[in-house]
Amino acid sequence: MADLLPLFLNLTGRPVLLVGGGAVAAAKLAQLRAAGAAVRVVAPEVRREIASAADVRIERRPFTPSDLDGVWLVVAAATPDVNKQVADAAEPLRLFVNAVDDPANATAYLSGVVRRDGVTLAISTSGDAPALTALLREALDATLPRDLAAWAEAARVERISWRRDGVPMHERKPKLLRALNALYGAAAAGPAYAAMGSPAAGAAGDPAAGAAVERSPRVPWLSGPEDSWL
Repeated sequence: MADLLPLFLNLTGRPVLLVGGGAVAAAKLAQLRAAGAAVRVVAPEVRREIASAADVRIERRPFTPSDLDGVWLVVAAATPDVNKQVADAAEPLRLFVNAVDDPANATAYLSGVVRRDGVTLAISTSGDAPALTALLREALDATLPRDLAAWAEAARVERISWRRDGVPMHERKPKLLRALNALYGAAAAGPAYAAMGSPAAGAAGDPAAGAAVERSPRVPWLSGPEDSWL
């Protein structure tokens, strides 16, 4: 299989079909509802937690190809035979199908997800090793800083000024690192240290001051080969 393209879908208010009514389907339903999807469940039998879910349309019957009409995404959480029926019907319609723990019938893969303070991390093993995906998700969750909300707010504020001032993309990453350094400097040594390590001090004041903060062992460094910085 070729490398997967990671995407984050905006499903808010959009119709999504969930085929299946068992424990796996219930777990996927929770994810879809958290994403704001308008979910319709099709299955001969459904678990109690699915039946009691608010704002979910349930049709207790077998899947038929016409169930795909008008949907944006399909999640097949039934038996392999039923999942194949869903996949075969979806292919000519160019609909992506997430077939749970059934890579042969899947064209989309729901990942292990960490959500915190407006930041979302997703991990995938292309459907081949879901247990490893779960372990990596737990590891990343434990590694993320407890004050991630402050990171996100600093990045949001910095981006506003970058766009206003026309800061080129390649200059944004070091500027964000200096802003995050200043957060830790403020916590460690008070307002004077924070001012010394601010982006303004590093650029327009003493350049060594900003560099000293960046070298501090307190600073959690960030990097990534595929960052768009948009």
